[in-house]
Amino acid sequence: MKISFLGAAREVTGSCYLVETGARRFLVDCGMIQGSPEAMARNREPFGFDVATIDFVLLTHAHIDHSGLLPKLARNGYEGPIYTTAATADLLQVLLPDSAYIQETDAKRARRHARGKKVDDATPAYSIDDAKAALALLQPVAYDSQVTPRSDVRCRFRDAGHILGSAIIEVWVTEGGKETKIVFSGDLGQPHRPILRDPTPIGDADILFIESTYGNRMHKSHDDTLKELAEVVDNTLNVKGGNVIVPAFAVGRTQEILYHLHRLTRQGRLHDLKIFVDSPMASKATEITKKHFELFDEQARDLVEWHDEGTDLPYLHFTASVDESKALNQIRSGAIIISASGMCNAGRIRHHLRNNLPRPQCSILITGYQAEGTLGRRLVDGAPVVRIFGDEIPVNASIHTLNGFSAHADQAALLEWASHFKTAPEQVFVVHGEAKAAEEFSGLLKNRYGWKTLVPEHGQTVTWNPQTRRLES
Repeated sequence: MKISFLGAAREVTGSCYLVETGARRFLVDCGMIQGSPEAMARNREPFGFDVATIDFVLLTHAHIDHSGLLPKLARNGYEGPIYTTAATADLLQVLLPDSAYIQETDAKRARRHARGKKVDDATPAYSIDDAKAALALLQPVAYDSQVTPRSDVRCRFRDAGHILGSAIIEVWVTEGGKETKIVFSGDLGQPHRPILRDPTPIGDADILFIESTYGNRMHKSHDDTLKELAEVVDNTLNVKGGNVIVPAFAVGRTQEILYHLHRLTRQGRLHDLKIFVDSPMASKATEITKKHFELFDEQARDLVEWHDEGTDLPYLHFTASVDESKALNQIRSGAIIISASGMCNAGRIRHHLRNNLPRPQCSILITGYQAEGTLGRRLVDGAPVVRIFGDEIPVNASIHTLNGFSAHADQAALLEWASHFKTAPEQVFVVHGEAKAAEEFSGLLKNRYGWKTLVPEHGQTVTWNPQTRRLES
């Protein structure tokens, strides 16, 4: 069996792994590379495999860095099934067309500015029609049920607790009369968080792929994070007299921020909030989240029931039109504006940052991972000036990073999840993390559990011998 690491190897985004046996070839994830200046150029590059030979695709969850090149796969002729959870399939109905729309819009803008010159940015990786073609291939599956894509491959999707529909995938592959169990962690959620259930413990694997986004870091405690959120919001709105701007991922983070703002209001720690969600995609994702009420934890169910009673609720408005979005720029104080994208590289959030970053009365709340090369990362790193829409914008607003809201497990939570393996996997691949984080986490797994680990290089291919249950050199 050969395994190729085609993305999310020594970097966080672009998750894509190719598994090949004598009889089968399948992908786990097919994600876009995000953040770096050359990201879109890399996303337009030809796939490192023959699309026509792929039997099926297994998808861990809906985030674009895991799913975003599925339309490109369809564009290149792929017509096989894409297996994923039902909630993920619902979310992709929103996310993939939106990704295509952003690319087509950016390409038109690049052509206008090119003035007749040929530029790479003038070509999107795929179109909205390609996104629709990919959506037609989705095969929704239920958590914990067995799926058999081919007679020699069976798999099971387990709750990863990362975002709605996110999954750990257990895959059993039979080759040469021997069965190998591969576990793909996907993105693991932080346990004991509201709304979603905790990641499912897994007890055994021959080969384990484990994420390492925060493999070298710890999140603030949940209580400390909520305290900081309440203090920032109260100080900005009621003392400084400005706005709170929250760049948030449309899926997962927006819904969690809304949950906490409502909960803090219910507890009497915040009052008279005026919240605007300025992201059509986030609005749709919130409706999909409500549809999958069965996936909520007990805390979230309780808050939804309180909200439905309609007592002492914050003002909450989901903007629908571009005109409504533009009108938010006239609000000088008293507003919490939640808008995508989460890394500030696209979408309506850039308009709100351009209008509020120069104002010391305002606060920017960074609530999730910011990839290298993104506008969000520059803000986190303390840039005094940033460029937005070609203009130099001074950063006078206060920047607050609340990694306690991250949807990714931190180092302690990753180690705790790993501790549930009753026996050590024969081989562990540490993926989905920047090189420093992946290497440090790899070392921890070796030292604490005695696991055999490897941090693969992008494009690397390894060979697994199912007879000896070892990698071949």
